[in-house]
Amino acid sequence: MRRIVDWTAGPWASTLAAAPGGGAVAGGDRVELDDAEWKRRLSPEQYKVLRHEGTEPAFTSALNDEKRRGMFRCAGCGQALFASDTKFDSGTGWPSFFLALPGAVEYKRDLRLIWPRTEYHCSRCGGHQGHVFDDGPAPTGKRFCNNGVALKFDPAAASP
Repeated sequence: MRRIVDWTAGPWASTLAAAPGGGAVAGGDRVELDDAEWKRRLSPEQYKVLRHEGTEPAFTSALNDEKRRGMFRCAGCGQALFASDTKFDSGTGWPSFFLALPGAVEYKRDLRLIWPRTEYHCSRCGGHQGHVFDDGPAPTGKRFCNNGVALKFDPAAASP
């Protein structure tokens, strides 16, 4: 049986990202666009995932195999979400990370499947990124399972 954990509370809350509705936004001011503008800026697949909480098929993103040093950013607004040294191969078919940058994501309870999950979104533009699970590696034990289409990789950036 899966254990459901509230990542917005407990000893890891200060080392992970901001809780919903609280904390600083990592990349500055919030980005708020109307639906028509999001459709213009994003590819159809990005729009489905980022704006309507879709999921891309497993093993379809080139970012799943990305191993260079750099920064993973939100494809919607460019905010830095994950440093490359927190990425690991989870075997799930989606880019996975054990730690989000402070304040970069906000959490939301997802009740669409049989069991509740914790979904996370970019704290700057609200773009859906993926789900976080309690089965990742040390030191956090977390697995941020991210849609590759929701990310951009910046190989030149070593910090946010």
